Amino acid sequence: MAKITVTPEEFKTFSKYILDISGIALDTGKEYLLETRLNPLLAKYNASTYAELLYKAKMDFKKEIENQIIDAISTNETYFFRDKSPFELLQHKIIPDLIDKRTQRPSSLKPVIRLWSAANSTGQEIYSIAMTLLEMGVTMDKYNIHLFGTDISDAAIAYASYGLYNKFEVARGLDPRRLNRYFEPKEDRFKIKDEVRAMAQFKKMNLMKPFVGLGKFDIILCRNVMIYFTTEDRKRIYQNISKVLEPDGYLLIGSTESLANDTDLFTSQKYLNSVFYQFKN
Repeated sequence: MAKITVTPEEFKTFSKYILDISGIALDTGKEYLLETRLNPLLAKYNASTYAELLYKAKMDFKKEIENQIIDAISTNETYFFRDKSPFELLQHKIIPDLIDKRTQRPSSLKPVIRLWSAANSTGQEIYSIAMTLLEMGVTMDKYNIHLFGTDISDAAIAYASYGLYNKFEVARGLDPRRLNRYFEPKEDRFKIKDEVRAMAQFKKMNLMKPFVGLGKFDIILCRNVMIYFTTEDRKRIYQNISKVLEPDGYLLIGSTESLANDTDLFTSQKYLNSVFYQFKN
């Protein structure tokens, strides 16, 4: 099927629909992105225009088309140990400080470490964190570890849960030592080993919806996702994040991102030329 061009009116209505269902804002100038990502769905659902695809999505009460639109529009650009600095922060500053604080609490139970990757994509961030913890000796027999990854895309969550990556994906960010230690070959791919997989849980979640039943987290990573939201939506999401972060917890965002225009709830801290955030005293 030849590529179909979206009309200005179709882009306006379709981008509003995507904003409503996902919070992802497609500004004027992103017509090419919508065309590139959604053109295969036009063929799949025998729609001759984007308006027809939108109509079919709204009439699909099982929301299968809607979910596939979200999967297609979601960027899911990630790789193992992306940017490096967050993992160095975890290894040299955040995790040691957190363990020190948690082990001082009077309890006969293992210290609890709860971490949430709020834009988990296909799992590389969570698994990179799990590897970092294992290399620090922070294992599940010594600590009660909960690594929680969420994403708006069904396909991304399924991919992360299975933990099976191709040669290109493991080549991005993984050295041969880590590949041999934490993965096992499976035909022409690599499967994450059980000791790493057991540390993580994955769940579909839309950051635009209320944060229900999450509990409190010691560490929250929300990296490289807020650029897709409007300013008002970012403010609301950070407000909700503040409600599920422990009072002495840590927030990490993308290296090119800033909280300056979105929230005044947190103050920046610097370590190893990297920035993390905590609640203001």
